[in-house]
This record gives sequence, C-alpha cells and structure tokens, in this order.
Amino acid sequence: MDLTQGHTYLAIPGPSVMPEAVLRAMHRSAPNIYEGELIDLTYGVVRDLKTVARTAHNVAIYIGNGHAAWEAALANVIEPGDTVLVPTTGSFGHGWGEMAAGLGAECEVLDFGRRTSIDPVCVADALAGDSAHKIKAVLAVHVDTSTSARSDIAALRKAMDATGHPALLMVDCIASFGCDRFEMDAWGVDVMVAACQKGLMVPPGVSFVYFNDKAAKRRSEIARVSRYWDWTPRANPEVYYQLFCGTAPTHHLYGLRAALDLILEEGLDHVWSRHEVLAQAIWAACDAWSVVGPLELNIQEISGRSHAVTSLRIGQEHGTRLRRWCQDQAGLTLGIGLGMATEEDPKSDGFFRFGHMGHVNAQMIMGLLATVQAGMIAMDIPHGPGAVEAAAKVVARA
Repeated sequence: MDLTQGHTYLAIPGPSVMPEAVLRAMHRSAPNIYEGELIDLTYGVVRDLKTVARTAHNVAIYIGNGHAAWEAALANVIEPGDTVLVPTTGSFGHGWGEMAAGLGAECEVLDFGRRTSIDPVCVADALAGDSAHKIKAVLAVHVDTSTSARSDIAALRKAMDATGHPALLMVDCIASFGCDRFEMDAWGVDVMVAACQKGLMVPPGVSFVYFNDKAAKRRSEIARVSRYWDWTPRANPEVYYQLFCGTAPTHHLYGLRAALDLILEEGLDHVWSRHEVLAQAIWAACDAWSVVGPLELNIQEISGRSHAVTSLRIGQEHGTRLRRWCQDQAGLTLGIGLGMATEEDPKSDGFFRFGHMGHVNAQMIMGLLATVQAGMIAMDIPHGPGAVEAAAKVVARA
C-alpha cells in the first residue's frame, strides 16, 4: 500500500534537508548587486563562514559545486608536473586525485580501501621517502561520502610535521563541514574545501576554498592562475564583484545567511554534538539489525565513522529493493551505494547510505530507522530485533 502522502524525507548525504528559514530567505525578488543590503550581508556571510571553519585565515567563494572547489583549490597551488600525494578512503578521494591529474599533476595514490580511515603513518612514510620534496600537497578527504570513512586530520598533520616535509595539507570537508568537528587552524590545515548543500543546508551551487598564509605564499609562486579560479581577489577584494569574479550568487547568499544564523544560534559545539548523538543512534540500530541477517556497517571502527553519513552493506539482492520500498511505499529516500561497485555487484545494489546531516533531529532519525525496519520486514530481509529500541535509548540518554 502506498503510504507516501504527507512530507517526504530526503535522507541522502546531500543535498540535505533545507530548513524553512533558508527557503523563505531565498524566496524573494532579486536584489541590487551594486550597492545596498546585499553587500553588507555578503561580508557578514564571509565572516561567519570563517567562524564555522574555526579559522582566522582566508575564504574564497565560488559559484559551483564541490568539484569546482576541488579544481579551484588545486589551480592556486599546483602546476603541471607537480606531484601530489592522494591517500584515499573511497571514490571522492580518487575523484580529487583525478582532478589534479587533469590539471597536469602527477598523482601518487595511497589506497586504504573502502572500509578504513587514512593511516597517518603511511602518509608520513611516503613523505619521508620524498627527499627531493617533489610532493607539493597531500589531498585528504575528511569524510568520504561514498564509504562514510572519517579520517583523523589532526593526527595526519602531526605525522606530516614529524617528517619536516613542506607539502601542503589540503582537506576536503564537503561532507563533514558543519557536521563533524573540524578546526582548520588548530589542526594545521593549509587548504580546505567545502560546499553549501550538506551541513550548511542550502541548495547546491556555491562552494568554498579556505587557505592560510602558507598556501597564499605557494600561490604567489605559481606562474599562472586563471582569472576565474584565482583566489586572491576573491579573498581580498578591492571591489565587491571580485568576491565572485562577476555577478554574485544572490539567492544563495540569502540562504547562507539564514543557515549560518541557525548554526550560530544553536552553537557550533552543540551542532557537532547533535550530529554525534544522532549518528550513535543509527549505529545502535544497525548493530541490533546486524545480529541476524546480512546488514552491516561499512566502517567497523567507531572512531573512523562519520557523524554525517553512514554507508551500509546488505547484499546485492537486498539494497536496491529496500531503498525502493522505502521511497515508493513510505516516502523515505535513502542514498544509493555510490562508488561501491564490485565485479560481483557492478551496480552497487548491495549498498545504501543514510544521510544525517544538517537540519536533522531525533524524531526524523527515529522515523528513518523505523521505516527501514518496516522495509526489511516487507522485503523479508533477515534482521536482528530491538533496533529501534536501541536507538531510542541513545536518544533518551542524550
């Protein structure tokens, strides 16, 4: 029976659920882009974007998705023929490396597979072997959206520092920004990329590149950076239009203002804690389901799990069927098994993902879990008992 009437729930790992406050802020006529309220609003957005990243350094805003931020970051610090070290924990690590290769860089890939975090010791060993300092940057993904693996960026910086190697630490926080704890300056990150459609709860279309003084110095040594990707005028504009190299993304800026207000009103530490509790509720349910049947969390080590997205394995015959039942019969859309294909499962049918980022609360997560359990019952997928109760106990203790 179709029970999808009412509000549907898009529980994919981005675009995330958008708050009504964000939608209302964007639902307005176009503003003047030359003077007036938009100019002051934009500089306030820039200030607060730095607050969320825990940095006193620079941020450049780009009209584009996260892939645009990848290329923008690389274009400012990497030249053709340079070498980058790419420790990967999923498809997005590989994707950033491929972007670097497209710009003419040589990529040395450290593939940690799909079920573990980056090993800082292995990265340090690779840098220690580079006595000529050919490696100009390490491209690390904080949370890989495909596998839900979360890496310890502070530990990675410490391991890099111990080698004395001058490579930049560049971090992709697209999936983790505003969800998992991230502190750019305290952790010693040189370049960070993020986007607006996940933890920031705004429709896709705007991304960000943060950079510190070390990265800015590297930019000054680059022979040529395209006018559009150049982060220098965007981060330190003489006139307003330089922030965007042209027309501002007007309605995204209004949405970002509303989203940042929500984050700062809640408090960033509380935002991080809320995501952690809701993730723990999901893990508790999954642990209960896993006692009987095929379902298992993709990342077994708790310290390596994201608080924004959870990737799950359930077997080729079950994953897509379960997702479609949840969507078509109950109005819940789950994430596909992105980048998890194998020879035996070329379409990643045995995988799915929960997105639990941004504008989410306890009743939404409890509803998600109960719906997935209903789907497993409807699809006759074996699973252990007590999952919803286990999640409820986590929520009740918070």
